[in-house]
Amino acid sequence: MNSRPKVLVAEKIGEPGIELLREHFDVELGVGWSREELADRIGGYDGILIRSATKLDGELIGRADRLRAVGRAGVGVDNVDVPAATKRGIVVANAPQSNVITAAEHTMALLLALARNVPQAHASLVSGKWERSKFSGVELYEKTLGIVGFGRIGQLVAPPGAVVRDARDRI
Repeated sequence: MNSRPKVLVAEKIGEPGIELLREHFDVELGVGWSREELADRIGGYDGILIRSATKLDGELIGRADRLRAVGRAGVGVDNVDVPAATKRGIVVANAPQSNVITAAEHTMALLLALARNVPQAHASLVSGKWERSKFSGVELYEKTLGIVGFGRIGQLVAPPGAVVRDARDRI
């Protein structure tokens, strides 16, 4: 008999994450399971890994007889009934750093697209026009960027050595 804890990966995650889990646990993939199938089978797992699509409400948690841990691959835990899990002694953990680099890079990509009119130029081009001079936009070189919100993501958007001022100083 295998004594390793059994973990359900209920949503798609990267293969390196699955391989890491397999080093320590018996892993079953339940990607694409219906709520009914999850409800029928959740009682056989010691842990479950979810992202944002799976909603672990009190009813599902009540069926999770063996469950000891819920891992949320993402920032929040708003899709988990944390009080219900706590009553049953189930640890709920998230990964608050999981996408901060991606979000900061996406912020920069959107900033550049906005400054250079990329969406408008693309729409013009696919409609059969070539209006290059109309969409030149502005250069960001030596411009000042204001960042509203200076948490983990905002700090990554700011360049190293940037002058950081608190907007409240100006009120």
